[in-house]
Amino acid sequence: MAKKKEITVEDKLRALYDLQLIDSRIDEIKSTRGELPLEIEDLKDDIAGLNKRLENYANDLSDLNNQINDKKLAIEESKELIKKYTKQQDNVRNNREFESLAKEIEYQDLEIQLAEKRIKEYKVKILQKQEVIDASKAKLEKLKDHLKHKESELSEIMKETEKEEKVLSKKSDEFSALIEDRLLEAYKRIRNNVRNGLAVVPVERGASKGSYFTIPPQRQLEIAMRKKIIIDEHSGRILVDIELANEEKEKMSKFIS
Repeated sequence: MAKKKEITVEDKLRALYDLQLIDSRIDEIKSTRGELPLEIEDLKDDIAGLNKRLENYANDLSDLNNQINDKKLAIEESKELIKKYTKQQDNVRNNREFESLAKEIEYQDLEIQLAEKRIKEYKVKILQKQEVIDASKAKLEKLKDHLKHKESELSEIMKETEKEEKVLSKKSDEFSALIEDRLLEAYKRIRNNVRNGLAVVPVERGASKGSYFTIPPQRQLEIAMRKKIIIDEHSGRILVDIELANEEKEKMSKFIS
């Protein structure tokens, strides 16, 4: 990475505050999207999950139909055996052979009854599974329609702000380039650690903006002198004097507007 040009502490403070103003505006733009991006991701996850369940249901149906076909084949095989054993009874030599064949016929008849029972059970399961599939498909269509609506809503919002956000993001990069790496990393870290994203704040009425802790007069004087980067010991934010803040706000307001 190329070495950044040496600038004064005051220039760094101004660049930091300008960067904060721009990033805050980008935050405002993103906040107009509200929970839409998260809602869209949740809907996509729900749709993916439902599609996976429908795939599993389809596999279940296929398995049930295969089992029905297997039972039908088993029934046909048993019927063929019954024909065979019945024909063999006409040629038996004694009662023992006749009774043995009769037992085989009886056994195959029971096998047919059991297979028919299983087929009925599988068909009931298929009907039940189909009801679940139909309900899931209806739910899937609703989710898809809802997703389409949310994506359209987000698209409209982004169309309104996309150009401004691109310009601001480019400007954010320009100001970031004026700030040394270590200081820039500190700025980003502070922004990530505070709820409102304010890493650089002015001193107002003797305290850092948004804080009730009074800053000692000597410390306020050091801040106003703009000779070093000063961190608020209570909030952890970088402090600038109100005059510098107002000057940069006025300058940046023209650009941001």
